[in-house]
Amino acid sequence: MHSTRRTFCGAAVAAPYALTAAAAVPSLIQSENSRPGALDWQLARVRIPKNAYRSKDLEGYCSHQSIEAGEKLKVMVSANPPGSFGLEIFRMGYYGGRGARLMGTYGPFKARTQPDPPIGERRLRECTWEATTEITIPQDWRSGVYLGRLTLVPPNRNTHAWQSFIVFIVRDRRRADILFQCADNTWQAYNRWPDDYSLYTDPRGSSVPGVDVSFDRPYGKYPQVTENPAAQGSGSFLLWDFPLCYWLEQHGYDVTYCSNADILQPESVLRAKVFISNGHDEYWDERQYHSAMAGVKAGVTELFLAGNTVHWVTPFRSSSGGRPNRIITRRGPFGPFSPSRLKDPYPVPFDYIGPDEGFLMGARTPHPANGCGDWIVTKPDHWVFQGTGMKKGDSVAGLVGWEHHGDPADLPGLEILAEGIALKGGVDPVRWTATIYPGPKGNFVFNAATIWWSQGLSSPPGHVLPWSHYVHPHGPDARVQRITQNLLQRALKGRVS
Repeated sequence: MHSTRRTFCGAAVAAPYALTAAAAVPSLIQSENSRPGALDWQLARVRIPKNAYRSKDLEGYCSHQSIEAGEKLKVMVSANPPGSFGLEIFRMGYYGGRGARLMGTYGPFKARTQPDPPIGERRLRECTWEATTEITIPQDWRSGVYLGRLTLVPPNRNTHAWQSFIVFIVRDRRRADILFQCADNTWQAYNRWPDDYSLYTDPRGSSVPGVDVSFDRPYGKYPQVTENPAAQGSGSFLLWDFPLCYWLEQHGYDVTYCSNADILQPESVLRAKVFISNGHDEYWDERQYHSAMAGVKAGVTELFLAGNTVHWVTPFRSSSGGRPNRIITRRGPFGPFSPSRLKDPYPVPFDYIGPDEGFLMGARTPHPANGCGDWIVTKPDHWVFQGTGMKKGDSVAGLVGWEHHGDPADLPGLEILAEGIALKGGVDPVRWTATIYPGPKGNFVFNAATIWWSQGLSSPPGHVLPWSHYVHPHGPDARVQRITQNLLQRALKGRVS
């Protein structure tokens, strides 16, 4: 079904905010989302002790951040006490508003209690658990984000069937209109599993160099902005990435998905017309930066529907067992040290400064990076706002936060579309700026300047709106939806009617 026959989730769309169908959408995603959605895919029974970050009852992780059809995915699971569990795998999307499709049911399997890893050099916690099962990814599984729901088989009727998620991405190599980069480096950077071991919990401070985290461990409870125990094991996909995924697939856009590790080479970006960095995409290997920059120069439109993006240089390295791209470390910030950053100097000197993220995105992360506010229009005559009915000074309440972009780069043709002041609960004012600048081949780069942009697109099942510094976005907003569609239509050579 074409998007003109649907209303946007959670918003009553009426003139002047009516949306037009996406131009020239292939049938792949529409066909996938025409399949029956799952009535039961969320976690219903989760037990996380007070002041803990994990659920020892049942937890697991995967051998890959992303994987292609035909390859083998190992799933490592631990249960304490040991027990049996089942595994259901869901592809996340729209699916008639249900948000997921059941792709396969596996098990039951026996799970033993697997050991907590020792504290390694640079505070690394790297599991070497035995694989509980191995799954060959079927050829008909489309690219997307997949959640595996682990469910204990209770020994008797007086025991709950505790649950948790595992998460992985199925990637492909096809040419597509849109390449959606999931921010899994940032999911892992904030992961405190097993007991407060993230890139932020070093005794020297929250933003210091020389701290490692591994993808070889389960995802614990998301530690920031919002409490959502029902997301246990899924990183921060349900909070930041799922609203955009749901919206894109609802409207049949030709989208394919990748992990941060999948754009280390420019070829990955160049196969798409539009590259999207979404939500909280803070941690990048420097090779990702150069790949994204190569995309802009080659004519790829890039949408940074995000805040605090490309902020830390975090090189990948192999696991202790030799599997590539399984450990990241914080080396230093992307540069430069602008005057706005000197307001909040880093507590420990860095020996390395990366390239200037502003020359890629159009604006940088200012300091302080935390803060919230309304998203306020300053250039309403720009084509980005066509059909929204917005005037100068109009705002989308609470859309700026939890972190943001400002400090515009000196780039030819750069325009500031929206700007304002973000506050941390009423203090520490800092300017944020949403920008756009032209690329060399009719393409462009848009920077929404806020982590919370996708919260204005949809609020799918399993999603919880964030709340920070006494401010939160209101959820789906027809103006945010229209702006996003305008961007995609222009990038895909469509026209707004």
